[in-house]
Amino acid sequence: MKPSILITGCSSGIGYFCTKQLHNDGYKVYATTKSQKDVKKLQDEGIDTFKLDVTSSEDIEQAIKYIAIDNNNKLDILFNNAGFGQPGALEDLSKNALKKQFETNLFGNFELTKEALGLLRNSQNPKIIQNSSVLGFISMKFRGAYNASKYALEGLSDTLRQELRPFGIHVVLIEPGPIRSNFRKNAYEKFKKHIEIEGSFYENEYKNAIKRFESTKDDPFTLGSDAVYKVLLKIINAKNPKPRYRVTFPTTLFWFLKRVLSTKMLDWVLEHV
Repeated sequence: MKPSILITGCSSGIGYFCTKQLHNDGYKVYATTKSQKDVKKLQDEGIDTFKLDVTSSEDIEQAIKYIAIDNNNKLDILFNNAGFGQPGALEDLSKNALKKQFETNLFGNFELTKEALGLLRNSQNPKIIQNSSVLGFISMKFRGAYNASKYALEGLSDTLRQELRPFGIHVVLIEPGPIRSNFRKNAYEKFKKHIEIEGSFYENEYKNAIKRFESTKDDPFTLGSDAVYKVLLKIINAKNPKPRYRVTFPTTLFWFLKRVLSTKMLDWVLEHV
């Protein structure tokens, strides 16, 4: 019998693609999204889906209760995929905008993981899979809020991996680079909501950024969500998965450059990409 898996952030992009593929491949998938409209869309496609906003403790509690009843108090895999990017120079970000970034990308992830541990401990080979980013170990300007949330997620996951190893629970990070999804579109909405362009010291840079947000062209080396799905399947089927899996060429390249270049040299490279 194939494993059961809870996936967050299934409305589009990586979450939606992986949910559909896993369902079609015969896995017991619990798909979640914070939008009731998207819940219905996935339910209409025959997928067991329910509302889960990871920033809501009530939603998290209800999700765990539902799975416990439906799946004999057991869950094999938790795929923490929900997240978004808040662009903008750090000095132009409000404390509230930064908190919202962390509430989804880190705090919600943390609370759901904690609550799911009781179900995971009843599995034969449980896994917590965290969808991180190349920006979880490389910092780029105007992405400070997202950088910080993913760096924090990486630190949280490294600690969890050590703490949960004695119980046979694997904690694995997926670190994608550019993946074709609604990430840029959603980031643009957050940018317009929280960043005041006029009068900013970065006004010219923001105007150039808007052109990129509105462009339909992919960034160099962009891959489809299937690239993440292939890695996800590899982790699911591995008896002893690696701590990290890098997806796309930029992620592999920057992992190497961070190891061999000085901080000043790496800053220069990032300034010119």
